[in-house]
Amino acid sequence: MQPIVKAVAGALGVGTAGLAYGAGYEVRAFRLREADIQCVPADAMPLKILHLSDIHITPAQSKKRRWLQQLADLEPDLVINTGDNLAHRKSVPVVLESLGDLRGVPGVFVFGSNDYWGPLLKSPLRYLLPSGGKKRFHGPPLPWRELRQSFLDCGWLDLNNNVGALTVNGVRISFAGVDDPHLQYDDLSAVAGPADARADLRLGVAHAPYLRVLDAFTSDGYDAIFAGHTHGGQLRIPGVGALVTNCDLDRKRSRGLSTHRAGGQESWLHVSAGLGTSPYAPYRFCCHPEATLVTLTPRHSSSRAGPRSDHVMTSQPRRRGRAALG
Repeated sequence: MQPIVKAVAGALGVGTAGLAYGAGYEVRAFRLREADIQCVPADAMPLKILHLSDIHITPAQSKKRRWLQQLADLEPDLVINTGDNLAHRKSVPVVLESLGDLRGVPGVFVFGSNDYWGPLLKSPLRYLLPSGGKKRFHGPPLPWRELRQSFLDCGWLDLNNNVGALTVNGVRISFAGVDDPHLQYDDLSAVAGPADARADLRLGVAHAPYLRVLDAFTSDGYDAIFAGHTHGGQLRIPGVGALVTNCDLDRKRSRGLSTHRAGGQESWLHVSAGLGTSPYAPYRFCCHPEATLVTLTPRHSSSRAGPRSDHVMTSQPRRRGRAALG
């Protein structure tokens, strides 16, 4: 029995150490990911898009607030916020303070479940169950109307089951977005139809990257799709990757840049691993919290899809020059 006892004790020790690392360090070790996509017209200036997702902020999270404020130093041309901003009923002013000067940058947003409903204490084993087999439990209601109005006051477009358009740096961008697919709040019929052929760039936006949403946006001709929700798996095993995505997206695309094919079309897909967690599951492992600076560069051929890069930078945002807004 002694070898078994030693093995069990060793496994418990490794698990405890990993949990301590994930909850004590990695969950606050914020990173900036950068990615490049060739998808704007050949004669256009590059566009810098800051993709924020799954902030899950509470009033007590001062380090996260300070790190977010530094992202304005990147001087992006556009902010895409894919939801789950809140983790506390008093978090709306904290979100706005954290965005800082980003509130003056053109932006678009959709909501996730944790913009509508507060977090609940749940068994961590539920996260490993298939998404379709889980019964939904809602926490207390959150002030999503206040959050929505605050984003509208920033001049950001509400893409919850909506379409919209912006011109940034002279590039005409057509958007389509849906409300949270994880809660089945998405109404694809409200945004269905071919993407605006007159636009220079067509972007789809959703909180959770469910395949029905990706298929619809791709089939309709959107050049790129932005989503969050997965937390990159939140717990990743070296050499294996994410164990789950909390939706029907495959685990290999749980974070970062990839492609999606549907209806004879192909779109770029960027899934953010997000910046936060539920307050009741405050740990990450081999999956640092992140924001992403996606640079859209000119196409070098008639093909929509071009070479890409997807790499992680250091924890401190780098100051970059700003292109003029159109």
